This record gives sequence, C-alpha cells and structure tokens, in this order.
Amino acid sequence: MARVKKSEQTAQAKPEALTVAEWLARQAHQDMLRFITCGSVDDGKSTLIGRLLWESQQIFDDQLAALTADSKRHGTQGDQIDLALLVDGLAAEREQGITIDVAYRFFSTPRRKFIVADTPGHEQYTRNMVTGASTADVAVLLVDARQGVLTQTRRHAYLVSLVGIRHVILAINKMDLVAYDRQVFDAIQASFKDMAATLGFDSVTAIPVSALKGDNITARSAQTPWYQGPTLMACLETIEIEPPAHAKAAFPVQWVNRPHADFRGFSGTLASGELAVGDEVRVTASGQVARVARIVTADGDLGAANAGDAVTLVLDREVDSSRGDVLARADQPLEMTDQFEATLVWMQDDAGLVGRAYELKLANQWATASITALKYRVDVNTQAHESCRKLGLNDIAVVNLALSRPLVFDTYEQSHTLGGFILVDKFTHATVATGMIRHNLRRAQNVHRQALSISREDRERLNGHQGKVIWFTGLSGSGKSTIANALEKELHAQGRRTYILDGDNVRQGLNKDLGFTDADRVENIRRVAEVARLMMDAGLIVMTAFISPFRAEREMARELIGQDHFIEVFVDTPLELCEQRDPKGLYKKARSGQLPNMTGINSPYEPPEHPNLVVDTRQASLQDTVSHLVQRLTDSR
Repeated sequence: MARVKKSEQTAQAKPEALTVAEWLARQAHQDMLRFITCGSVDDGKSTLIGRLLWESQQIFDDQLAALTADSKRHGTQGDQIDLALLVDGLAAEREQGITIDVAYRFFSTPRRKFIVADTPGHEQYTRNMVTGASTADVAVLLVDARQGVLTQTRRHAYLVSLVGIRHVILAINKMDLVAYDRQVFDAIQASFKDMAATLGFDSVTAIPVSALKGDNITARSAQTPWYQGPTLMACLETIEIEPPAHAKAAFPVQWVNRPHADFRGFSGTLASGELAVGDEVRVTASGQVARVARIVTADGDLGAANAGDAVTLVLDREVDSSRGDVLARADQPLEMTDQFEATLVWMQDDAGLVGRAYELKLANQWATASITALKYRVDVNTQAHESCRKLGLNDIAVVNLALSRPLVFDTYEQSHTLGGFILVDKFTHATVATGMIRHNLRRAQNVHRQALSISREDRERLNGHQGKVIWFTGLSGSGKSTIANALEKELHAQGRRTYILDGDNVRQGLNKDLGFTDADRVENIRRVAEVARLMMDAGLIVMTAFISPFRAEREMARELIGQDHFIEVFVDTPLELCEQRDPKGLYKKARSGQLPNMTGINSPYEPPEHPNLVVDTRQASLQDTVSHLVQRLTDSR
C-alpha cells in the first residue's frame, strides 16, 4: 500500500508516515474550509500550495516519483524538487512557469479538511480567478516582499471582495530574499490594510512566509523572531467562517425522485437555512403549501436538514413541483423578480451588448435575459466608475437585467445560491458571464400586464386573415425593401391589412437616437421586434426590411413573435452585386473610409442558418418571389 510521506530534503523533521487507510480514517467528523491563493504573477502561489501539500503529508509515492522527474525537466529550483509542479498541471503552465487555469487540490490536517484553488495571476485570466473564488471562504493573497503591493494585488483584493469573501490572509512571501526584514513586512502590511479599508473585509491577517523555504508555513520560523502571529496553517485551521445570520430556508429542486408508485420526493441541496420534519413549506412560484413528512438521505432519514445537506424531501400531500422550483418555509417566504441590478463579470471574447438575449441560470431556474442598461464599468485597479456601451473580456460592470419570467432570488450578499447566476450564449451554449444580484428593481413590482377584452384571434377574424411577421434580412442593396414593397402592394390588392417597417423609415423616428455600432444595431432590432409583435397582435401582416446583421437578434425576434407567426426571408444577394447597385451610395462611402460601420465591409453580417425562405435576386424575378410569398402566407392559414 502506498504511504503518504515527505521528502528528507525538507528542513523540518520527518513526521511519521500514514497509510492510506489511516489518512482516510482521520477525515471523519472534520469541517471543510475552501480557500484560494491569488496575487500577482510569480508571487509564489503554486509553490505555496505545493508546500502546504508537502507539509500536510499529502504526497503519495507515485506522485513523489512523478514530481522528481518533472522537476528535472521543468523545475526552476536546480537539483531541488519544485513544489509548484504539484499544482501547475497544464503543459503551457510548466513551460511558461505560470498558472493559467484554476487548479483545485484537497488536503487535510488533524483539525480540518481543505479544498484550495490555485488561481492565475495574469490579468487576462481574470475570469478564471473569479471562477475559483466564487466558492471560497478565505483568500490567501500573496505579495512578493521585494515588490510590495502592486496593481494586480489591488485588482485581486477587489475581486475577492466582489465575490463575497470576507477573510483575507496576506501572505508576504519571499521574505528570505529580503533577509527577513521586519520593516519590509510592516510597510507592506500597512499599505495593504490602507488599500483594503473600503473593501469590507471582516479580517486581514498578515503573515511573513517563504513558500520555498517553509518559513511560517506549518511551524514558526527562527528567521522571524519578531513575528508573534499564527503560522499560515494555524490560521487556516482556526479561522471561523460564520454563515449569514437568520438565513431563510431555500431548497432548489434538482429533480423529482419517483422510483416507484409509492414514493415521491423532491431531491436537491438545501442552499441556506434549515428544514425539519413537520415544517410547512411553500412552492415559491405557485404558492402551494405542504408539510415535510420525511427527510431522506442515502444513510437514512434525518429529523432536520441544514445548509449544504443533500436530501430528498417527502411532503405530506401532493404538490405540483418540478426541477427549477424553489421550496421555502411557509412562514419565511422568498421573493421573486423579473428585473434586478447586478454586477457582471464578462467572460467571453464576444462583446456583451444591451438588448441581446441570453439564457440565465439562477440556482436550478432558467429564463431568457437581456441587459437593459449598462450603468457603469468598474476599473478594478482604481475602483473608478466608467461609462461604457458594451462589455469586453474580463470587464466588470453594474447592469440592469430583465428576464422573460419571474425567478426566485435573493441578494448575493445574503445567498450565493439565489444571488449568483450565469449567462449562457443561446447558440454556442458557452458561459459568457457570471453575475451577482445587488438588489431588485422596484419597477418589477410596479408594472403588471393588463388583461385585454379583445384578443388577437378576435382581430384576425375581423381582418379575415392571421397576423404574421415576414422578416426580410440581407445586405444593404440586396433588395429587401423592394420585395417588401411589392409584396405589400399585392396583399393590399387582395384586401389584407398590412404594414411595412423599413429600416430607414424607423430610424427617422422611433430609433433616431441610435447609431450604427454593434450595441446600437442590437437595440435597433430589439425595438423593431417589439413593435412588430404589437402590430401582429393587432392582426396585421407586418413586413420588416432591416439588414439585422446578427443571428442572435433575429432569433430573439423569432422567439418573441412566435415560431408559427414568424417567416424569416434571407435575401441572398452577393456583396459584389450589392456594391454594383449601391442605391444609397453607402458602399462607396465605406470604401473611402467615410462610413466606419458598414455591414459587409467593416462590420460583420451573419447569414441565417435555417431561414424559412431564401431569395436569390440573381435568378428569381420580383413577381415570382412575391407570388411565392403570397402562397406561403395562404398555406400557413
């Protein structure tokens, strides 16, 4: 059996080795602390974690052999073992000697279990650092004693505060390279505490360490007789993490557990608060109530469940609840909202734009969401507020978000589960942002949908035809407006009620405040889609002639209007032919540099992937195109 051991190269006396069985046995009945290491590049984060693993006897024989071999190939410590390689697992990390991805490691001492996340120091990997910090209780923030508090130190301190970490251990590393000078330590400690005064930390503990030499890691160093505080390990073992006071019980339903006809339970993890057998609970969205009859776990029933417990709740009566619902104590109801203010950390190369639709995941709940306002972007180096029109990679901003339906929520300060969310791209399914709810918007409670006596079906019967939206898309000069105008003339002659929303006409009134940046184009199409939906609801056949260059906004319009009432027509005219036509002289201006945002020239156009109809104006005549569209409308009645 492999044994956990330390190398004889360490300056500390070699403790007794443990068998795997002994090591596993001592894990029982210990609490868990999650912490991150962060700081500037080359401050020694990976080396520090490697030292903690080494000192806590978490290295097995096969790991030691691999580490020894890797140290010879990639190490930076000469003939000595390079402890940083225990954490830097990516080939690029070892080649460059930096941390890129978040590396998680588990270790324990007789007093506590730990999960540590080694997060990158480079600014371009801010999203990785935020990911690692989002589940941590404590941050170990490293500072190179030779460099002091740097811009990246300030950046990471702000990010740590942003994700709700309230305890910071300031590990002033590489003290061996400044001859363990107390004045250096004191100056850095004072500088950091002054900077962190506005960040809301509950505690900041400064410790002089040398991750490479092992000073003040697990045992007090003889090199720093002037330091009387705890070692790093002692601080991690004894720091107390208080749960939010008076937290309401929140139980997001993960799945409905029904193995047979005689058992029906709701499985999930209690996010906050506690629930006991006999408590009356409420399905927040529907308001249905029932009492907890059983709390079932794999190890038998419990009388009560606490935050973090994975359980199955069996209720005393049938309620209509499924994945995505959130159960709460009936006497401690949770709130719902469809609009709130949040802090966003943008994690994607593609820009975040006002009006663009994303999928939002909050606990187990999903909804379509869009940014309705970019209030300001935060310069994390200075904490200054800056105006912005779009979000770029690693940007942090305060925004307003609107959802397609109300969700159960709380502020991030009160509940990380019900206050933290992600935004997901509808097409690539990539996570584009992570967010933290700051507060609900009052307008969510002030605005209510008014029930109308006359429905769309009533208006359609009066008109004698269904309401539809025919969405023409294509490059400028492709023929969108020409086809839409000819179609309306034919439909009008047949006695159908119609209207054309043309790009140029709309920009002279409703959208005259918008330019042609990507953000303005997104907002332009969002407004047009809303107007088209209202006109369709009036029973009209609406034709929209807009370039609408982005696939995401066209799909937003389709989703808003409804699949059965939306016909996307791609006027597929090549750019060369559009330039030859150039009816408005726009391409000529773009080629001469007078028009900086011309679609097809210096701004992208994303052709539809699955349009309802493709029109090639080089082959199809105008009359044939109109006849085909009229027939399409007739067939869809």
